[in-house]
Amino acid sequence: MRIGIDCRLFSQNFTGIGRYTHELVDHFIKLNDRDNRRHELVLFFNKPEFQEYEPRNPSIKKVLVNSRHYSFAEQFRFLFHLNRAKCDIVHFPHFNIPIFYRRPYIATIHDLILHFFPGRKMAKFYQRIAYNLIIKNAVKHAKKIIAVSENTKNDLIKHLHVSPEKIQTIYNGISNIFTMSQNQSAKPPFLLYTGVWRSHKNLPRLLKAFALIRKKENIDLKLVITGKEDKNYPEVKNTVKELGLSDEVIFTGLVSEKELCRLYNAATITVCPSLYEGFGFPPLESMKCGTPVAASRTSSLPEVCGRDNAVFFDPYDTDDMSRKIASLYKDAALQADLIEKGFAHAAKFTWEKSSRQTYELLTHILKAQ
Repeated sequence: MRIGIDCRLFSQNFTGIGRYTHELVDHFIKLNDRDNRRHELVLFFNKPEFQEYEPRNPSIKKVLVNSRHYSFAEQFRFLFHLNRAKCDIVHFPHFNIPIFYRRPYIATIHDLILHFFPGRKMAKFYQRIAYNLIIKNAVKHAKKIIAVSENTKNDLIKHLHVSPEKIQTIYNGISNIFTMSQNQSAKPPFLLYTGVWRSHKNLPRLLKAFALIRKKENIDLKLVITGKEDKNYPEVKNTVKELGLSDEVIFTGLVSEKELCRLYNAATITVCPSLYEGFGFPPLESMKCGTPVAASRTSSLPEVCGRDNAVFFDPYDTDDMSRKIASLYKDAALQADLIEKGFAHAAKFTWEKSSRQTYELLTHILKAQ
């Protein structure tokens, strides 16, 4: 049988869907090898990943499609290559699927962020129309939909009216690079936020809560924020200036996974203030590195973190956020308890398990056809 995988977002970097696709491809190849290479794997790439990726064995075929998401090339050039490949089934790790593609496929839906927080990059009416058309078409014609959390599954049922029987929840894995350092030396205390700067990430409220922690709770610590500055959201740096926190907030810019691992290990607390997450990698990555987590009591975060493994706050209430973070900071026994529980909990989320469940779903559908 021929299994296709949309690798247009393929990346070895920790870029969400890019990492997800990379891990699936890597583990699918191992699983197929164990099956005596009974399947041919067809990988659809854009440049430059097409040139950079070297197939490991003859059962792997790569195809150059050069079709960006939400483009005419996606609807026509990518469609042409998909039809020509004649795959028995295709796995799309995102909902961006050519609307006229009618061969069997499954799609992974990571979240419905664009439903609730379209942001300034998806503000134009025609962009909203395109998004709604593409995602509704994707879930309508898919053989099965993978949701990365029960929260995302429930969102699909409620907002896109997908039948529960059509959805299978398969949790993401966490990269093995995130481990607890054996060389823990004394470091100045700081809170850590890692992620993009979009509106649903709730950074302005985190900054206001941080200011309250320093002033009301009289706690002297820093806030480290990773991620590339987004010109669409100037309020992040504007809020720092307005609150007089320029010396207390450290912007690192983009960091590598190794650098991020070091930051998790050095941080006192990792804070996840999001208004919405389909899954949420940072809290689990932090737990694997032995750092306690304070997170929003919203969307998938309590589910993914486990309700006893983190401190939760109302992300819309800066007073509540500041109080919960400060109480965790002051309570060494609670920190130790969350570190122990979180480390054991995060170990359950592996790419081996996630990939095997996805591979088994694909092969089950193939057998049923």
